[in-house]
Amino acid sequence: MAKKKEVTVEEKLRALFDLQLIDSRIDEIRNVRGELPLEVEDLEDEVAGLNKRLEKLNVDLEKLDHNIKDKKNQIEESKSLIKKYNEQQKNVRNNREFNAISKEIEFQELEMELAEKHIKEYYAQIEQKKQVIEQSSERIEQRTSHLNHKKSELNEILDETEKEEQALITKSSDYKEQIEERLVKAYTRIRENVKNGLAVVPIERGASGGSFFTIPPQVQMEIAGRKKIITDEHSGRILVDQELAEEQRQKMEKLFAKM
Repeated sequence: MAKKKEVTVEEKLRALFDLQLIDSRIDEIRNVRGELPLEVEDLEDEVAGLNKRLEKLNVDLEKLDHNIKDKKNQIEESKSLIKKYNEQQKNVRNNREFNAISKEIEFQELEMELAEKHIKEYYAQIEQKKQVIEQSSERIEQRTSHLNHKKSELNEILDETEKEEQALITKSSDYKEQIEERLVKAYTRIRENVKNGLAVVPIERGASGGSFFTIPPQVQMEIAGRKKIITDEHSGRILVDQELAEEQRQKMEKLFAKM
């Protein structure tokens, strides 16, 4: 049985920095998309809400039209009853009957007045709702146009980057499988705790990348020796020397160019 090749610290550092370069490239692609997916989702929700409101307004208009028809029918019924009562008054036998019929006529006249008042109110409500419908329709048209524009932007970006992103995600998973689990866990934990997602950084001008805290010369020499994994005492990031970082960048640039 062949003895399993032992992985050196330098090989681990190179693998970790390669993984960082891959994940940083994924972050760049996602940053290009930025807030677009959320903007598109918000616009879709807004347009759906406006359409629902417009639908309700149109239902309200139908109800008002129906109410107007009912009131007009009621007026016609009252007119018919008044005509009938006027005929009955011609054949009454006493004042009591005459007064009773007069009260019925008066009641129907009041019903007609009330119905006409309601009709005027319904027409006023219709005009008001028509104005709101017009405003809502214009708003829907504007927001739909904006939504289509944002969708087009998003689709363009997705067309340009989706294939590369998926390939990079697969490559990131492959690299993680090749690195021992404890290091992957440490790398992932650091990435989650820093704003820019950089868990492995090179030394730049005597400090860890993105930091202003100077690293002591002795520690810099140890990092350059690549004999053990060293982390920055201030940020917790894993440190690599500038030469190793440049070598791995050149290698990964060739890989990215093929995607």
